[in-house]
Amino acid sequence: METVTRDFNKVAATWDEEPRRVKLAGDIAVSIAQNIPLTPSMDVLDFGCGTGLLTLNLQPQVRTITGVDSSEGMLDKLRAKTERLELANVSAHYKNLDSGDILEGAFHLVTSCMTFHHFRDIESLLNSFYSIILPSGHIAIADLDLDDGQFHDDSTGVFHNGFDRAKLQRLFEKAGFVDVTCRTATSISKSTAAGALQEFTIFLMTARKI
Repeated sequence: METVTRDFNKVAATWDEEPRRVKLAGDIAVSIAQNIPLTPSMDVLDFGCGTGLLTLNLQPQVRTITGVDSSEGMLDKLRAKTERLELANVSAHYKNLDSGDILEGAFHLVTSCMTFHHFRDIESLLNSFYSIILPSGHIAIADLDLDDGQFHDDSTGVFHNGFDRAKLQRLFEKAGFVDVTCRTATSISKSTAAGALQEFTIFLMTARKI
């Protein structure tokens, strides 16, 4: 079956102009720092980094952070920020797992914010993460709670209308992760297609590799 994806290159230029996206990244970064001990000796992978909103929130607290995304337009925005801010410990790399690219390297922490719902095969994605996380390393995934398809105005490239936390936890455990915990990290208020203002909760699920 052909995978239908959203063209994030078309929205990259104005992505950061939406205040709720900036706030979301800041809130998730705070939640990660509250639940995982970030240290100056840590190497981090931020998967689905986009323009680097979460990446750059975490950057001052770790040794290196690698942003990975399948949109060159988004990565160009991150690279421009990195150059402007003269950040030597941030890198940005194009990877398209749907086209057969694989994740490489060794990391103390893998993060991802609002990316999982764009991937059909969550089990394979978690297995890929597990393979690049160092022993005793961590994973931190932020995404939508079940939303009945109300969050996205355009459902192109959306394969999950949020996640059931218990079911996602079982996939984490199946991949080999332990100490899986989940909490509400933040929420987003936005208008639905019906015109009603609705609150959508965002969870942070964290776990550890043995």
